[in-house]
Amino acid sequence: MESLIILIFVIGYLAITLEHPLRLDKTVPALIMAALIWGTLAVGFGLGWFEVIDTEGSIFSALTGGEHAMHGFEQTLLHHLGKTAEILIFLIGAMTIVEIIDLHRGFEVLKGAVKTDSKKSLLWIIGILAFVLSAIIDNLTATIVLVTLLRKLLSDRNERIWYASLVVIAANAGGAWSPIGDVTTTMLWIAKKVSAGGLIEFVVLPSILCFILPFFIASYLKPFQGKISVSSTEDLQAQRLLSSKTMLYLGLGMIVSVPVFKTLTHLPPYIGMMLAVGVVWLVSEYIHPEEDFSNERRHLYSAHKALSRIELSSILFFLGILMAVAGLESLVYGATESGESVGTLRYLAETLQGAIPNQDVVVILLGMFSAVIDNVPLVAASIGMYDAPMDAVLWHFIAYAAGTGGSILIIGSAAGVAAMGMERINFIWYLKKVAWLAFVGFIAGAGLFLFIERVLFHHL
Repeated sequence: MESLIILIFVIGYLAITLEHPLRLDKTVPALIMAALIWGTLAVGFGLGWFEVIDTEGSIFSALTGGEHAMHGFEQTLLHHLGKTAEILIFLIGAMTIVEIIDLHRGFEVLKGAVKTDSKKSLLWIIGILAFVLSAIIDNLTATIVLVTLLRKLLSDRNERIWYASLVVIAANAGGAWSPIGDVTTTMLWIAKKVSAGGLIEFVVLPSILCFILPFFIASYLKPFQGKISVSSTEDLQAQRLLSSKTMLYLGLGMIVSVPVFKTLTHLPPYIGMMLAVGVVWLVSEYIHPEEDFSNERRHLYSAHKALSRIELSSILFFLGILMAVAGLESLVYGATESGESVGTLRYLAETLQGAIPNQDVVVILLGMFSAVIDNVPLVAASIGMYDAPMDAVLWHFIAYAAGTGGSILIIGSAAGVAAMGMERINFIWYLKKVAWLAFVGFIAGAGLFLFIERVLFHHL
């Protein structure tokens, strides 16, 4: 009967990966899949078909446990919902701050940093901005901001799609080494698999190489040779508000303060994000964006308007996919060689370990799979598969591989999908022209990571 739950997951997962051909938002199958998995698990548990395992390794069976087993099932569900809610609250907070910055046209300030007519120089300026910004405001938002910037700088779409594609590589590389730079690194951080300091220490250099190598090669390619005509800075200045700089620096500063708050208080990250949102919201209530600012125009720059612009479908997608993976993690599927009963994902990890003894190869394959399959469920599954300690080499490598491997295909990351939608980048065009650059960067970064961890530090 366990196969029924796995079948529900496989069908739901296929529907998610085929969202474009099906013309169906991936949130729909994610929510239905999660509800069906937990519904089937609950009915089957009550009838004695399934056993459930909690995060402490305790196994519950309705046939032998009675009321205690039912309570254990409920607590397991509540635990997973709580862990999922931590991630969702964190993401909602970060999205709110970014939208408040955008309402005050804070990102217009960045456009003033682009003062060049050289295509090669523009490539590096945009790449560095993408790499740094994605580590602070996440790779998806950084990509949207920079593609919007490119639209104001480059009128030729054929030129622009080259830059937009390279932005995806830089943004994914930048997000991989920061606990707030990518949904997957945030998941690992909140799950206490990595610390902010450990992630930065061991992943930042491979991520830099993953970004720099493709850009170095690309700077010698024909599309990045010659001169461009950049819009005048006067136009850029005119689009700013009195509050643009203040809200940009305050917003980015408060997001960066979240890991610091966690380090000082040892509280979960979402508490720090609640403080960050509160401070930014407070300032936005009293700041004057325009010279002749009136109460009638206050709603245009309010946090309420920012909240209405948040993409709630993404939040609900994460809710569905994380709860679906949690259902698989909770279902007792089989036993290890030592006879220990384990959940579905842990059983899969044991099977993989038997088929491919080298864990590093498994993680590299996971990174390459993330180019085809959404990296959020892949990382969610890996959290349930392995029980390595915090800041183990495994978790750092998963953070790097899942974060940067998605650049290999345009559909492999949220940043890529955003750029694809905004600039109508053709899948086959990206595969022919850019995928090899992303792959070279990914493999080079992975090689540097393994050299640092295995050779220099002899970490096992």
